[in-house]
Amino acid sequence: MKILQIHNQYRQPGGEDTVATTEANLLREAGHTVIEHRERNPDGNLAAAGDLLRAPWNPRAAGRIGDLVRRHQPDVTHIHNTWYHLTPSVFRAVRAAGSPTVLTLHNYRLVCANSMLLRDGKPCELCVASGNPWYAVRYRCYRDSAVQSAAAAATIAINRRRQTWQKDVDLFLALTDFARRKMIEGGLPEQRIRVKPNFVSDPGRRTLSTAESDLILFVGRLAPEKGPDVLVEAWQRANLEGLRLEIIGDGDMRETLAGRPGVALRGQLDGDQVRKLMLRARALVLPSIWYEGLSMVMLEALGAGLPVLASALGAMPDVLHTLGESWLVDPGDPEALADRLQGLRDNDLVGQAGVGARALYDSRYSPPVGLAGLEDAYRHARGEVSVEDGSDR
Repeated sequence: MKILQIHNQYRQPGGEDTVATTEANLLREAGHTVIEHRERNPDGNLAAAGDLLRAPWNPRAAGRIGDLVRRHQPDVTHIHNTWYHLTPSVFRAVRAAGSPTVLTLHNYRLVCANSMLLRDGKPCELCVASGNPWYAVRYRCYRDSAVQSAAAAATIAINRRRQTWQKDVDLFLALTDFARRKMIEGGLPEQRIRVKPNFVSDPGRRTLSTAESDLILFVGRLAPEKGPDVLVEAWQRANLEGLRLEIIGDGDMRETLAGRPGVALRGQLDGDQVRKLMLRARALVLPSIWYEGLSMVMLEALGAGLPVLASALGAMPDVLHTLGESWLVDPGDPEALADRLQGLRDNDLVGQAGVGARALYDSRYSPPVGLAGLEDAYRHARGEVSVEDGSDR
């Protein structure tokens, strides 16, 4: 199969870039032809401002992508991101050029101006529930700017009016059941949204069993929505003698967290270093206070047979329920988290959860499962299989 993969990169590299690249490599290894087309948001302020003005619809971008499709004539075009340089105009161009289109919903951008369903440090579904994206301007939801928030809100509103999502996308891929439900509530066509999680490479065998380890990890941006401050406060309350906490990552909260007793700030580490730590750790804590999409850190932990103690928020209960209730905690509550942290002393609990974590990875988040999900999605987009019942047409 020939796949044209299109991705609008952000100025700062992130998880979406990684997912697009790893999916392209996986498909090539399976014998498919993949043409990767990357564009990126401009670096200069003037150019960025111009692109934001055109964020709802950019005929020039549509023309470029339409020409690309006609030149390569792919069996399917898989788009990962269009914000904001490419714009949703490319979907109509792809359809006009004759290619089926798949869109991965990496975040909540199609229903939320800041893509996170987050406001003032708390989950926010105001624009989803009301169907009115213009609240984003009132609350300056995108980069704390009314002007930039207006560009994001206009992108949502104009493409709803044009019925871009109803007419120009053959199949949407949501990362979780939770995300699928939110997108349906936000007006996307239910019958065309399938759940296809991300995958991560197998990190290999553990170098130390979870029960033998004394290392608890936090891996992520040191930003309020990730909850590192909640974790540090809970850790100090729990007073877990014999266990140690290492925080991997960097961000604006680093100075706030520095110097807390019993906590080691390791800074930013590369992927190989993180995977090695996971293979000899006892547990990962994911205390987010926002609706995580599908945390790649969490998937890497599951692959390493590492139990994940996470906030019972968004997709986390759906993803981690097989590990048991002990591994979910009320978000933003240091006292509740401290109580759950006490359970990490239990060798039997962490040992059984480690086995369950690896089983969950094998069944849902490994490369073979990811490849099967992509190939199945492309068959659906091409009309070879019915989206509703999964049967051949």
